[in-house]
Order: sequence, then structure tokens, then C-alpha cells
Amino acid sequence: MDALIAGITIFVLSIFVGFEIITKIPPTLHTPLMSGSNAISGITLVGAILSAGAQHTLVTATLGGVAVVFATINVVGGFMVTNRMLEMFKKKPSS
Repeated sequence: MDALIAGITIFVLSIFVGFEIITKIPPTLHTPLMSGSNAISGITLVGAILSAGAQHTLVTATLGGVAVVFATINVVGGFMVTNRMLEMFKKKPSS
């Protein structure tokens, strides 16, 4: 029971710390940080593929497959958002 309470306490504190850090980041740093989080999501995708491929039980294979789908959506969506943000900084061709 003590381990559960400690785990929940750490989880709640990490939510508050993460929120404070994210709200203090200036807008000029959002694009580089987004690229970094995409790299972390790529690592998550590799872990999900390994988990799905291990096939210890049907439940782990199913949850691993679902994790692969969600991690892939996260990586692709993150790169699309980053690309769109970088397009905003390009100069428009003069006509």
C-alpha cells in the first residue's frame, strides 16, 4: 500500500512539474523541443514493436500492437506539426 501511495505521489508531482516547465518555455523553443519529443516517441515505438513481437501471451501481444499503432500516430503527427511550424519560418517566394 505504501508503494502505491508513493507511486501516485510521484505521478501527481511530475504532472505539476511538467506543467510548470511547459508553460515557461518561450515560443521560439517549441519547434526544437517538438523535434526532441519526436525522437523520444520513436524510441517508444521501438519498445512497442519489441513488446508486440515478444508474444509472451495474447494480452501482451495485443497491448503491444495497440501501443505500436498509438506510437506511430504520435510520431507521424509530431513530424507533421513540426514540419508545419518550420514552414511558417520560410520566406515566401516573391511573385
